[in-house]
Amino acid sequence: MRTELTDTTSSKVNRALLAARRAIGSPTMGLVLTLVVVTDEENAYDAVRAATEASREHPCRIIVVIKRVSRGPHKLRASRVDAELRVGSDAGAGELVLLRLHGALTEQAGSVVLPLLVPDAPVVAWWPAAAPADLARDPLGALAQRRITDAAAAFDPVGVLEERAAGYQPGDTDLAWTRLTPWRALLAAALDQTPLAVTGAAVESEPDNASAELLARWLEDRLGVPVDRVATDGPVITAVVLRTTGGEVRVDRPAGALATLTLPGSPDRRVALKIRSGAELIAEELRRLDADVVYGSALRRRPLQAGLSA
Repeated sequence: MRTELTDTTSSKVNRALLAARRAIGSPTMGLVLTLVVVTDEENAYDAVRAATEASREHPCRIIVVIKRVSRGPHKLRASRVDAELRVGSDAGAGELVLLRLHGALTEQAGSVVLPLLVPDAPVVAWWPAAAPADLARDPLGALAQRRITDAAAAFDPVGVLEERAAGYQPGDTDLAWTRLTPWRALLAAALDQTPLAVTGAAVESEPDNASAELLARWLEDRLGVPVDRVATDGPVITAVVLRTTGGEVRVDRPAGALATLTLPGSPDRRVALKIRSGAELIAEELRRLDADVVYGSALRRRPLQAGLSA
């Protein structure tokens, strides 16, 4: 069921949500959290689709905040909130509220969103594209226990990590880090099978890959060895090499969903290492609401090896 409200208020949106739930025969809520998505019109469709799919695993109220930039002097811009509500099959396993803010209300998004949060439930904020420098001090970020960004969407994906590190607060995370979960699990399992001392490592990817940069920092942080960043044509991370006293542990994924794992003294084996969708990444992040201290430690790690090699 879909409902559109023009020039509305937060209280009217709440009443419309209640009326929509009653209309579909579901007056009570079974929502476990609120997911606040802050985006623009260009990225709104993909963000809504990913959040809606993720809600099937985590029933939630999705509040999408779209700030509409108007031309003309600030004082002359009409302040207005337009809302679109989706309840039932149109909203996955929860509720969807799209808020388009106009005029001065674009700077007061926190006060508009606050009355719409699910009572006594955690709040997660997600910026699919552009994100503020200091997430915890942002009006919407201050409402959330977890704050998700995506460095891959930035103009300078690797450079923006320094900005994230400078303003890091417990609860911050990035989808560039979430994409590394299968890599980190595979590398940890490989080292468990090869109890040899690691003397160095290398991560191969495109030069501007934020996930590769975070993976290199994580390896340095966990292993205490220098990690080379090797530039390739990609796509994404193509290989990771761990140099040990008994030979190389190597994971090659030149393309596709399968990688080759090479261990010293063992035959090569094929392992699944697919590139996951945005919905899968968001669903993983919604499984945990505590601070990711490993991400914070890796993010703030200063690389021992400066620059990339060809």
